[in-house]
Amino acid sequence: MPKPLDIAVDGVTLRVRVWPAVDTDRRPVVLLPATGETAEDWDAIASSLHSSRTVYAVSLRGHGPSDWPGHYSIQTMADDVTGLLRQLDDRPVDLVAHSLGGLVACTVASANPELVRRLVLEDVRVPHPRPATTPPRPPGAPSFDWRVVEQVRPEIDDPDPRWGDVVAGISAPTLVIAGGPSSPVPQEHVDELVRILPNGRLITVDAGHLVHAARPDEFTHHLLTFLDA
Repeated sequence: MPKPLDIAVDGVTLRVRVWPAVDTDRRPVVLLPATGETAEDWDAIASSLHSSRTVYAVSLRGHGPSDWPGHYSIQTMADDVTGLLRQLDDRPVDLVAHSLGGLVACTVASANPELVRRLVLEDVRVPHPRPATTPPRPPGAPSFDWRVVEQVRPEIDDPDPRWGDVVAGISAPTLVIAGGPSSPVPQEHVDELVRILPNGRLITVDAGHLVHAARPDEFTHHLLTFLDA
């Protein structure tokens, strides 16, 4: 069973689920979820990984038991994760991230190459302008602060034109696992991200946007093959 761990970064406390490994020779894996998801979203994958390496699954600010400070952006989340990584281990980690977590991970890896040994991005694209829309708020009390959607979605709908430079600045070997034609994410923009990466490779699993949930065994196989290469 994972152990809960609270880590404070510049006044914001992040909840991390930790699966300690007996073998600590391999680099730890840090997992970042998508918008609206918490660390628990990675439970099935983490359970398959922790026999050979320590796994940390993170609830980003505004999600689940992590703090909900009310201010959200890709950069503030990246700053949180950067501070978190500096506290978790004195070695570069393997960083695995899905969707919004992937944009956060790109920002971290580009600005802090000393913190990331290898990077895995699940169905992550280069952001391009698109019609601005805010999804309808679901009924009831969501497990995350709805202000995350209100504040971060505009960043994705009308993105900073320097995203290409961010991706080009990632020196870590990077695996992109795309969701294929059944994903709502434009796959040509996923392909573009791989082309820009200095050391990127692409694997497509036609499982939609939630590859790790729809095809956990296949996702884990590709992940471990890349991390252990």
